[in-house]
Amino acid sequence: MVRLTGFLYVNAPWLFAGFLLTFASSFGQTFFIAIFAGDIRAEFGLSNAAWGGVYAVATMASAAMMVFVGGLTDRFRVRLIGPVILCGLAFATTLMTLATEVVTLIIAVFLLRLMGQGMMGQTAMVAMSRWFVATRGRAISIAGLGVAVGEAALPLAFVGLMGWFEWRTLWLVASVLLLIAAVIITIILKAERTPQAMARESSAVGMQGRNWTRLEALRHWLFWLTLPALLGPAAWNTAFFFHQVHFAETKGWAHFDLVALFPVFTLSGVASMLVTGWLVDRVGSSRIAGIYLFPMALGYCLVGWAESLSAAAVGLVFMGLSVGAHSTMSAALWAEFYGTANLGRIRAMTGAFMVLGTAIGPGVCGWLIDAGINMPTQAFGISAYFVVAAILAALGGRKAARFL
Repeated sequence: MVRLTGFLYVNAPWLFAGFLLTFASSFGQTFFIAIFAGDIRAEFGLSNAAWGGVYAVATMASAAMMVFVGGLTDRFRVRLIGPVILCGLAFATTLMTLATEVVTLIIAVFLLRLMGQGMMGQTAMVAMSRWFVATRGRAISIAGLGVAVGEAALPLAFVGLMGWFEWRTLWLVASVLLLIAAVIITIILKAERTPQAMARESSAVGMQGRNWTRLEALRHWLFWLTLPALLGPAAWNTAFFFHQVHFAETKGWAHFDLVALFPVFTLSGVASMLVTGWLVDRVGSSRIAGIYLFPMALGYCLVGWAESLSAAAVGLVFMGLSVGAHSTMSAALWAEFYGTANLGRIRAMTGAFMVLGTAIGPGVCGWLIDAGINMPTQAFGISAYFVVAAILAALGGRKAARFL
């Protein structure tokens, strides 16, 4: 505990910068956008499948764009690119306030996903991976708490505010908060953690004692064995939160009562995130690759079976355990195996796949809902997916560890 306290004290400005960036990404994450799903569908006259299609098109476009713009984190320091991305996300939330046509809605969602889900998290995790080496796992997990806090606080706060304010006004509130965050980041990052803040100036090597390029990583068998594990949480957790209103209606629960359970999910994720960060620093990410997804498989079975909110809460605890571990693993794994010199480009590629997953999940589940297969029933198929993904990633991690 003393060692952790000292670590936090010495590195507080940079850890807080990572935390603030991941927290700000919440405004472009599905769990935040989804709380407005009912209002958006009613405003634009969209069915579940149509709204899922709008979301999928915008998200897939942002995934494609991430491949090209994600590498900017290899070229620009966080103190320069961070405020720009925050302002870009503020513009996207303002556009949500002003949207009156479906085309404008698609553009707004595209920018929300690109700046929030994509570039904000990309910038934070690349920074943590470069600024920290021996304590990389802990740094990533602490910075990742920003998303956890966002998951716990923002849906509950904004759903509560819906009783007082029109939904468009709440998007304007988000814009103001993001502009404030941009100012704070500019102030606390007047100087970055080390003079070696750029990829070309300081890097840690990966497998075979070298830094891998993005194309080399894409051709490597480890990437493809871990791809299902990479896509799974992005696709199916996004779908769960995206269709949360439908899920609550199917179970016969009030939407607010379901949202009130999300802090349980988040607390479980936070505990798992911190423990996983410690484990990564102690034993490396290869030994826990894949294994961390088994609680997710159990969690989806439980939420599918649940007939009461308390039973659903237990399922969310197990889901949270895997989500917390995944947020740390998905950042640490690539730095450990492929090095950090080209980490921005590699994470841009993996980030594009994850964002693509967030497009596929809601779209597929929305189509199944309209076909008469509700989300609780789909949960059992999702559970089976995670079992297979966990096995593949575990095998890949163990084999790759021989080359470190």
